[in-house]
Amino acid sequence: MDTIVVNSLLALITAFGVAALLGPILIPVLHRLKFGQNVRDDGPQTHLKKQNTPTMGGVMILIAIVIATLIFARKNYSLAIIALLMAVLFGLIGFFDDFIKIMKKRSLGLRAWQKIVAQFVLALGFALVMYFHPQIGSTIWFDRVDLGIFFIPFAMFVIIGTVNSVNLIDGLDGLSSSVTSVYSTATGVMIVLFVLTYSHRAILTAEQTVLEQNMLEGLSGMSVFAFATAGGCLGFLVHNVYPAKVFMGDLGAFTLGGAVAAMALLTRTSLLLPLMGVMYVATSVSVILQVGSYKLRNKKRIFRMAPLHHHFELGGTPETKIVSMYSVVTAIASAGALLVFWLCK
Repeated sequence: MDTIVVNSLLALITAFGVAALLGPILIPVLHRLKFGQNVRDDGPQTHLKKQNTPTMGGVMILIAIVIATLIFARKNYSLAIIALLMAVLFGLIGFFDDFIKIMKKRSLGLRAWQKIVAQFVLALGFALVMYFHPQIGSTIWFDRVDLGIFFIPFAMFVIIGTVNSVNLIDGLDGLSSSVTSVYSTATGVMIVLFVLTYSHRAILTAEQTVLEQNMLEGLSGMSVFAFATAGGCLGFLVHNVYPAKVFMGDLGAFTLGGAVAAMALLTRTSLLLPLMGVMYVATSVSVILQVGSYKLRNKKRIFRMAPLHHHFELGGTPETKIVSMYSVVTAIASAGALLVFWLCK
C-alpha cells in the first residue's frame, strides 16, 4: 500500500501540469470565442473592470482531474469513478449555466428552478448509488454512525449544499481554487494516513477480509482523486491568481462542488465537512442571514454585501488578502479535522 503515496503525489503533479499547460492553449481560444464574463451590475464596482475576462476556464481543472485520476487510480476505480462522475456531471450543469450567460450576454444563466431540479436529480441518483454500494452503504463515519435509509436524504443535503456553497465562494480571483486545494490536500492526507495505518495493522494481525481489501483499494483511488483535485486547482491558480487571466465559471465551481461532496461522502468523513469546509459554510450562512434579514427586517442588511468575501472587500480589504485569509483559516480548520480524525480512527 506504500504505492498510495507515490500515486497520490504523481496525481498531484500531473494534474497541476495539465491545468497549468492548458492555460496558454485554452485562454486564447476563449478570447476568440468571446466567452467573456458578464459582471453583475449590483456587485462590487471594482469588479466592473473584470468584464469580458474569459470564463469557463474550469474546464482546465476538470480535464486535469479526469486525466490524473484515470492514470494513477489504476485498478482502484471502485470509488474514484463515482467521484469523477459527480465532478463531471455537476460540472455539466455549470457548463450550461455559463453557456447561456455567454450566449444571452447576461449575468444570469439557467433559471433557479432549472438548477435546483438538475441538482436534485443528480443528488438523488448519487445518493442511491452510494447507499447500495458495498463499500459505502449508509455509514457516514467509519463504521460507527449508520443512518440506514436516512442516508439518502442526508447525502442529498450534503451534495446540494456543498455544490452551492462552493459555487457561492467563487467570487474573487483565486478564492475558490485556493480554498478547495487546501481542502482536497487535507482529505488526501487523511485517506493516506488511514490506508497506511489500517494496512499496517492488518499485516501485524495477519487478518484482512476481501471486503476490507476492497475498501482499502477504493480509498487508495479516492486519495488519487483528492490529490488530483488539489493539483488541478493549483495549476489553474497559475492563470487565476489576482489579477485573473481567466475565471473558472460555474463549470469549474460546480465541478469542484461535486468533487468536494464526493470526497466527504465516499470516504465516510462527511461529519468533518463543516469543519474542513468552514469557509464554504460561512459563505452560505452569510447569504442566508443577509436574505433573511433583508426580508424580515424591512430591508435591513447585516453585511455590506453577501457573500461574506464581498463584505470584506467593500470594507477595503484587498482581494489577495481575503484569499490568503480564507486559505489560512481552511488550513487551520483542516489541521484540526486531521487531529479529530487521528484520535477517532
